[in-house]
Amino acid sequence: MQDKAGLAMKAAVRKVVAEHKKTGRPLSIWKNGRAVHVPISNF
Repeated sequence: MQDKAGLAMKAAVRKVVAEHKKTGRPLSIWKNGRAVHVPISNF
């Protein structure tokens, strides 16, 4: 069960990163307890 959940999460992240690359929007991530916008060029 955990393997399926992990694979589904990885696929979802790949999809989001691809969509952001296509549109040029930065990604928002959680870093050091704060939300941070990361330019897509860093991925």
